[in-house]
Amino acid sequence: MTDTQQPPVEAAAALSARIAELERERERLLAVVEILHEISGTLHFVDILQAIARKLGETFGLDRASVILSDQGGRTARLVASYEDPTIRNLVIDLARYPEIQRSMDTGETVFIADAPTDSALQHVKGALERRKVRSITVVPIKYRGVAIGCFFLRTFKEGQTFSEGDVRFCQIVAELTAKALRNAHRYESLVKRTKEAGEEMRRADMQRLALVSFLQRLLTAFTEHDKASLEELLPETSGAELERLVGVAMAVLAEEAKGT
Repeated sequence: MTDTQQPPVEAAAALSARIAELERERERLLAVVEILHEISGTLHFVDILQAIARKLGETFGLDRASVILSDQGGRTARLVASYEDPTIRNLVIDLARYPEIQRSMDTGETVFIADAPTDSALQHVKGALERRKVRSITVVPIKYRGVAIGCFFLRTFKEGQTFSEGDVRFCQIVAELTAKALRNAHRYESLVKRTKEAGEEMRRADMQRLALVSFLQRLLTAFTEHDKASLEELLPETSGAELERLVGVAMAVLAEEAKGT
């Protein structure tokens, strides 16, 4: 056996590790495909985020997988989707209690804490982390035009596997997909809102025209009824016929205008 050759046991272990890594890579790719399939079926951002939180939690067997969006001002954020509790949709959180989330939001960088209970920045929640048997915390920012608009908050169990570099890269890819899906959902909802507002404006304009025409009709009716006999005596027959003709022409023009021609 040459110096460059590994002992059979070491070679077998290396091969097993490589196979395991390839299997995890395959699972990540399948998860990306499933996420793309799920989010392509809806343009409502709440459904998109809940689908992503669920898929992240299932893929890694997490203690917690949440999607958080930032509020204006930077002091609070909103938990809008949760793997462990899908009923949570708009929970306000104080970022002062979550320095890891605050740091990721401020810097736009992924924050990875391998051993959360011993991290100095998390000593204020050490007891809770130990009771939940939390191992690691990963915060992946969701960025739009270079600015963090939210993040994934991912927490693993002590008994589970910690995140590898490949796992973190996978979550970053999902964060990019999420940002694009949110942009598309925002555009769709803005379009729906503008269309609805335009429809309401047209309806109000129609009602105004209807009210004006109704008023004029009633005014003319009241006026002609008031002095109908004297008006008929004043107008010669030729003038009456000409007025009838002009009214007919005007109605025909209005009808054509209504068709848009």
